[in-house]
Amino acid sequence: MLTLLNLLSGVAMLIWGTHIVRTGVLRVYGADLRRILSHSISNRFLAFAAGVLVTGLVQSSNATALIVSSFGAQGLIALAPALSIMLGADVGTALMARILTFDLHWLSPLLIFFGVIFFLSRKQTRAGQLGRVAIGLGLIILALQLIVGATTPMTEAAGVKVLFGSLTGDVMLDTLIGALFAMVSYSSLAAVLLTATLASSGVISLKVALCLVIGANLGSGMLAMLTSAGQNAAGRRVVFGSLIFKLIGCLIVLPFVDYAPLLVNWLSDAPAQAVVNFHVLYNLIRCVVFLAFTEPMARLCVRLLAEKPEADGVTRPRHLDESALEMPSVALANATRETLRMGDLVEQMLHGLLDVIKSNDVVRARETRRLDDDVDHLYTAVKMYLTRVSRENLSEQDSRRWTDIISLTINLEHAGDIIERMVVEVEEKKISHKLSFSEAGLQEICDMHARLVTNLQLGLSVFLNTDLRSAQRLMAEKESFRDLERAYSYTHLNRLAGQSVQSIETSSLHLDIISDMKRLNSLFCSTAYPVLDDAGALRKSRMRDKPKESKETKDLKAPKETKVSKLAALADAATAAAGTVSSSRDDNESSHDGPEPAGHPDPVR
Repeated sequence: MLTLLNLLSGVAMLIWGTHIVRTGVLRVYGADLRRILSHSISNRFLAFAAGVLVTGLVQSSNATALIVSSFGAQGLIALAPALSIMLGADVGTALMARILTFDLHWLSPLLIFFGVIFFLSRKQTRAGQLGRVAIGLGLIILALQLIVGATTPMTEAAGVKVLFGSLTGDVMLDTLIGALFAMVSYSSLAAVLLTATLASSGVISLKVALCLVIGANLGSGMLAMLTSAGQNAAGRRVVFGSLIFKLIGCLIVLPFVDYAPLLVNWLSDAPAQAVVNFHVLYNLIRCVVFLAFTEPMARLCVRLLAEKPEADGVTRPRHLDESALEMPSVALANATRETLRMGDLVEQMLHGLLDVIKSNDVVRARETRRLDDDVDHLYTAVKMYLTRVSRENLSEQDSRRWTDIISLTINLEHAGDIIERMVVEVEEKKISHKLSFSEAGLQEICDMHARLVTNLQLGLSVFLNTDLRSAQRLMAEKESFRDLERAYSYTHLNRLAGQSVQSIETSSLHLDIISDMKRLNSLFCSTAYPVLDDAGALRKSRMRDKPKESKETKDLKAPKETKVSKLAALADAATAAAGTVSSSRDDNESSHDGPEPAGHPDPVR
């Protein structure tokens, strides 16, 4: 029982070591690896070499598959070059298995010792993450030693011989077991290394080991297909084409597996070396041959996996790549792109709002309100995506960026709610009563709307580029917009004092609209605060100490009191005007003995 436990712990350590190496490399060089893959699509051979390189670094063809399929899902890479990268990834993982079978027992303690020192002392730095990679490599080498030590006494147990003896004689069964083990261990590399160790210990025959290796390759393709199930059709085509390549290679080589031991014994007398050499040779020949068929395979995958339209027209996230969660900087870039999509939707809602105000279009109002559902959906997606990013591994700069993204998504979601409420109020207070704004009032709303859209675009630009000069301009626009809202409130009260009928009927709605526009502008301009704060250009408070009473101070108070008095006078005049119009409407309505004739205009409107 203890021997079995040692074997299982060795397998678990092997899987965990490959996971640590993969995550460590992706956190340090994730953006660079993605750049290498995205730029290596000019020809199939360059893409093939990029797949070999990236997989050799991350120790996992499945990690490469996730990156490449995410590129395909976002339309950043064509399907044929993506399939070439996947073929290179299969060769890369085979080469790494070959390297790890060398006698490296002396290297394991060194890697773990120095890796722990660097990781604990410089955890948030690149050196600390490289220490993490060293720990993972040391664990992989140590795990192989534990597996070899655990399998040696197991070969003498009768029960073990019977258990593994059941794997002989059925090629398809052995292949399926190899595929299953690769999926369970989440790594074809781990499955191949364990198979080589079992073969060297005599637990399984060489023929069984070769069938398990072939099945492990097939299992890695199935695993990639399962992990990409949530992506769109473009992303799933990449792993689907790779799986078909592996399946075809499996079907071609399995009828000749009885002759394969003769070939590998000629390459090496040691069973473990023979298994790994077969793994390298099999993948190299298969991938080089299939490299010429990436274009036909791409056309087949497009035909078999057609793109489905989005259900109910709901906007879905495009850039929230699940595979990038292990690379915080890349994940933040993806969240930034999705947040900009939210900004585009809010801008569409603003344009729809103005159309509804001008034309009283009920259909346009309904479309504008529906866009708020899209904004809410993207907000939830971005929020949940960011909560899955490990903040403890973020640098100080990335941590601030994480906060900025969350803040902007909250503000954009709030802005969408405000615009939706504004549209509802226009429908209830203006469209349903067939009212219209005065010409001057409508022009004021249009002016504020134009500046509001401009400030939204400028705010998104500041969020993306963090430009100090643009942030300063945005703050100046915020103050200017506040003054404009106050000025238009005064002019509206002037029109009320002049007893403008249209202004009186729409007074409440007009003031609500310009007030809500001011709130929207404040939300859009909030992106300037982090940039200004980083530059030290913000004051702690806008309040100043109370100045001493002086003649100049007394003189300055006079205009303010005059403004307040004028505002009060305008408000009184507006109230009186509203009462006059209301009484005149009552008089006109009471002068009719019966119902108004059809088509008779309203006496006030």
